[in-house]
Amino acid sequence: MTFTRRTLLAAASAAALMIQPLGAMAQELPRNVRLVIGSKSTGGDTYQNSAIIADALAEQLGINIKVDAVGASEAFKALGRDKRGTTLMIFHDQSYLGNLYGVTGYDDPFADYTVGPTVAINPGNAYLVAKSSKYQSMEDILTAAANGERVRVAIQPGGVSEIGFSAMKNAAAVRSPGSEDNIVAVNTGSQSDKNQAMWDDLADVINGSIQANEQFTQLPDDDQKAMRFVWITARPETLEQAPPEGMGGTDRDAMLKHASPQTSVTLDGTEDFTFDKEFFFLYNKDMDPAIVKQIDDAMTAIFDKGEIQGRQKAAFFIPNFLPSAEAQDHLTKKRDTYAKVIAEISGDS
Repeated sequence: MTFTRRTLLAAASAAALMIQPLGAMAQELPRNVRLVIGSKSTGGDTYQNSAIIADALAEQLGINIKVDAVGASEAFKALGRDKRGTTLMIFHDQSYLGNLYGVTGYDDPFADYTVGPTVAINPGNAYLVAKSSKYQSMEDILTAAANGERVRVAIQPGGVSEIGFSAMKNAAAVRSPGSEDNIVAVNTGSQSDKNQAMWDDLADVINGSIQANEQFTQLPDDDQKAMRFVWITARPETLEQAPPEGMGGTDRDAMLKHASPQTSVTLDGTEDFTFDKEFFFLYNKDMDPAIVKQIDDAMTAIFDKGEIQGRQKAAFFIPNFLPSAEAQDHLTKKRDTYAKVIAEISGDS
């Protein structure tokens, strides 16, 4: 065999590639990253939480990250087009609840994307009645349903707003089979639509949140817009991490009275149903695992510093970092629990 200069150079290049460390071949996040979110609002909790995370991650890695509020459908499309790590996504439980409820545009995030680390919880998901309501508690509501009374619940169907309603129907069925038919949905849209449904006496109970509705709970009893909490869905261990002063005129101890176990909406006759609205990363299914690890490592370092927790709590978020593997296991179990609840009340179990 004749060795020419070209064959010797080719052999040298091949040898160099063979001895190159695998780590040097792995990709990393590019200099400029677009962080799409499943909301079009720049004033809501998804944007607030994502901005806190984006700032911390950008500083930790020395890159630029821009939060882009494009909404769920466009965010999923953008994520599906980019496996290089140029586009990342942050969303919350709506990402899989939308799929469970069959909402158009929601694929199974566990099958079609990669679920990344959890970063925070919004503990504010709640249900309220008018202050003048005869229903003082969830016990009153479930007892009324068992006694044949029709209880109207205003929700925005297809996700976070509906899962608590599904849990109410499930609890009614567990306590008194057949009474779940007396808990009926009043399908509305935004939070203002749900509030208005109560004020117009179109709904007995509304889905709301501590952040959006707490101010109405402080109104005098004779004010037509006055409300009271009857159920906060967050886990008690989540609420216990909230600042003691709570929010507005409702301190943490008052919030805990509306959450499990002091307010019980049973899951199966033994455990209570709970729901934390958790925010987490979503990645393109084919994104390099090295980038997943890079983000996991960076988020671990950020939370180890302990500064971001203060920013999150100041905005009424509960810090909740779990690396990707733990987050995938946790969220899969959570999804499976809610899928069973939805199947039970749909007669599909």
